[in-house]
Amino acid sequence: MARLLPTSTAGSLPKPSWLAEPEVLWSPWKLEGEGLAEGKRDALRLALHEQRHAGIDIASDGEQSRQHFVTTFIEHLSGVDFNQRETVRIRDRYEASVPSVVGEVSRQKPVFVEDARFLRGQTDQPIKWALPGPMTMVDTLYDGHYKSREKLAWEFAKALNEEARELEAAGVDIIQFDEPAFNVFFDEVNDWGIATLEKAIDGLTCETAVHICYGYGIKANTDWKKTLGSEWRQYEEVFPRLQKSNIDIVSLECQNARVPMELIELIRGKKVMVGAIDVATQEIETPEEVAATLRKALQFVDAENLYPSTNCGMAPLPRHVARGKMQALAAGAAIVRKEVEG
Repeated sequence: MARLLPTSTAGSLPKPSWLAEPEVLWSPWKLEGEGLAEGKRDALRLALHEQRHAGIDIASDGEQSRQHFVTTFIEHLSGVDFNQRETVRIRDRYEASVPSVVGEVSRQKPVFVEDARFLRGQTDQPIKWALPGPMTMVDTLYDGHYKSREKLAWEFAKALNEEARELEAAGVDIIQFDEPAFNVFFDEVNDWGIATLEKAIDGLTCETAVHICYGYGIKANTDWKKTLGSEWRQYEEVFPRLQKSNIDIVSLECQNARVPMELIELIRGKKVMVGAIDVATQEIETPEEVAATLRKALQFVDAENLYPSTNCGMAPLPRHVARGKMQALAAGAAIVRKEVEG
């Protein structure tokens, strides 16, 4: 990226009310058939316009074509039955009814490649595309076939790698893997989580990122955060291994988080997407608040490696709030950019 401190969002943006129920995570579509396909493309255009208007440098689709950041990818794989549902605990935090793995898992066809090609055709900005990470996919299912989280993760990693290679060919500049599970299952992350993630990025020449957050601002997540104490040091468990990995960028949550900033030192040399926007509140940050977070981060990451971002996706927020938060992010980054460039 040519620009210093290029801004981006972590992932989702609110969907327009004509496409899905606003301010609801994973809301069902209001359209169907060709009308839905066209509606998703219109929503993507709108998300791109709002990012550009707010001053966001690295554009995404705002996840407008996805109902859920994990299961929309899984829906397109063979071996998973969405009618055979089981109740499992998600990230050791809350119970959910999830689809079941009933046979060999494999990717039969591209999932997001056409959408990515469409986004690429709409802008000459750098574009980022998010995929679920293997461990978080495993944690969002009931596995009645492999009966091994690790085996299933390797199969998912193969499918993700096929998709990622085609996304790169479609012109995506950064492919991001969402791995909130990395903040929960530390032993598994170090045993096989990072290894399966590296399988997912195998052979890619575009930039790769892993997004590790504390989740959307939903009650199950905010309640969990209250149990984490005065310092959230979860990143300390996985950063040393991530620092040695082939992933280019690590995306983490910093705004209104109790994450000690010095933990970023553990991934020195990596590019860091610093979450400077809190997605668990509707209060819009001031540019100066964003700038203060970025200045703190600059003690532990070189300016050319700092990518200001949001903590997580903004799908559950009202559209005017998401818009304001993106504008604050861009304005705060501009303050610090000016200071750094002198």
